[in-house]
Amino acid sequence: MTLRLTIDPIACTGHGLCADLLPELIELDEWGYPILPGSVPAGLAAHARRAVRACPTLALRLTRGRADQGSSRRADQDSSRKASQH
Repeated sequence: MTLRLTIDPIACTGHGLCADLLPELIELDEWGYPILPGSVPAGLAAHARRAVRACPTLALRLTRGRADQGSSRRADQDSSRKASQH
């Protein structure tokens, strides 16, 4: 199982605190919104949890999932899209 960081783009207001607490993984775009890598290395899991707890708008989430979970979901969506075009 892999830990993954995700962001709720509606809840995020671009405070940037997450990037201050976890600069090894989180960068900010030109407007101050986080750019997330997806998976979190085991050595940074405690820091990621701290960043999630500190988010003032509760927009940052840490979830568990398979390492290939995101790519298989995209493949399923692509397959569905292609099937509906025919």
